[in-house]
Amino acid sequence: MIKILRYFLRRIAVLFITVAIAVYLTIVIANAGGYIDKLIETEIRMNVAMSIKENPTLQGYTEEQKLKLMESIVKTQLKTKGLDKPFLIRSIYHLKNALTLDLGTAMWMTSDSGSMKVKNIILERLPLTILLFTTATVLIFFINLTLGLKLSQKYGSFLDKLIVYLSPLSVIPGWFYGIFLLLIFYSWLHILPHGGFMDFPPPPTLFEKILSVIRHMILPLLAWLISSIFVGTYSERNFFLIYSTEDYVEVARAKGLPPKDVERKYILRPALPPIITSFALSVISSWMGAIITERIFSWPGLGMVLSQAIGMFDAPVIIGVTVIYAYLLAGTVLLLDFIYAIIDPRVRI
Repeated sequence: MIKILRYFLRRIAVLFITVAIAVYLTIVIANAGGYIDKLIETEIRMNVAMSIKENPTLQGYTEEQKLKLMESIVKTQLKTKGLDKPFLIRSIYHLKNALTLDLGTAMWMTSDSGSMKVKNIILERLPLTILLFTTATVLIFFINLTLGLKLSQKYGSFLDKLIVYLSPLSVIPGWFYGIFLLLIFYSWLHILPHGGFMDFPPPPTLFEKILSVIRHMILPLLAWLISSIFVGTYSERNFFLIYSTEDYVEVARAKGLPPKDVERKYILRPALPPIITSFALSVISSWMGAIITERIFSWPGLGMVLSQAIGMFDAPVIIGVTVIYAYLLAGTVLLLDFIYAIIDPRVRI
């Protein structure tokens, strides 16, 4: 028990250090090494100078007095925003706040409810990203897993060859297929909406709202499925083919065990650790959304927020999204250690 506790404490320490490094690099990059703060300081100086120039009560002041007043106001505003210290020191403070999930306020962006708190901006959009992209990830995973396992047992069949021939289509990203789907189902057939989360104005009943959301999800889900299904199935099929040629699988077949038992107990079970790893990391990655796909379908998720934050140089929002993702990823990696020990008897401390 002590060995297990010591092992997981070491793992937690290593993962925390990794998260801290990733977050600090994000802070430096998002602020362009302090350049964004310089732009903010310049903007503050310009606004203060304009307010002093246009203030009729200060017309009797000399230029020297106006300059002193401006410097005083600028100094106060810089101190309020925490820009009165060197960037290196500020970056350490930013890192401490980020690691303690004190995400602060955005520089320019606001949430749908009008809040500038980064936490609110992220939490309002995260459920929509999970709804669309986690659904897509789960569907793609189980379809690829099921088809890949079946094709590994029907090597050389027509369906197997078809998947192999179609797998290069997955080189094209999902958003590209999304454009064609919009042209077909929205512009030409007029049977599905062009984008968004729900019809406007929203339907009156809950059931109609659910149906509206599902209709808006069809095209982005279909785009991701087309983009991922062929190469994913091909990859899983090759993965299971390796296990299908093991000696213990041949022995199980020779004993006359049903094909389903052979698939489940002798092929799928030994392959569970890498399968679960792939699934868990894919689900967590889906929480970040997809910037281009969300823009094409006007889906108001976290990818859209990140895109806007990058375009507006809103460093606190970029850092906030990165921190949330880093902690989720680290927690998933730690959880996988427990799962490996449960499903794989070969894993020991």
